[in-house]
Amino acid sequence: MANSEVTTSEVRPKAAAQPFTAMAAIAPLVGWLIPGGGHLIQRRWIRGLLLLISILAMFEIGLAMNGKVYQPNTGDLLDMLGFVGDVGAGGLYFLARMMNWGTNAIAVAVADYGTKFIVVSGLLNVMAMVDAYHIAIGKKQ
Repeated sequence: MANSEVTTSEVRPKAAAQPFTAMAAIAPLVGWLIPGGGHLIQRRWIRGLLLLISILAMFEIGLAMNGKVYQPNTGDLLDMLGFVGDVGAGGLYFLARMMNWGTNAIAVAVADYGTKFIVVSGLLNVMAMVDAYHIAIGKKQ
């Protein structure tokens, strides 16, 4: 049997709470509106540009494949989850809604893949927002 006693030298102190700064509030918001923007305002140029290019490309490819941009509704559960994923794209979602992009009915299988591209671009943007927040509070480099 293993020794279950813990000595005082093995106890690790808890990490101090990370300070909440203005950048910690602004970076995720800017990152939501403009993909990669949360990294760009923190001078993480390469990461910000890579996120901007990849999220924008996924969203545009999805639209080019006649993918659907979900609208807010209370109907089918999968439509509601698709809407949450789409809203994650932030400014791109609102631009698509204002320009009436992605409103066509899905008639071919390629359009369904396009819809998935649009949803995944929004989910990737949410992950980028969380990453920008962690950089802003000093939890990540």
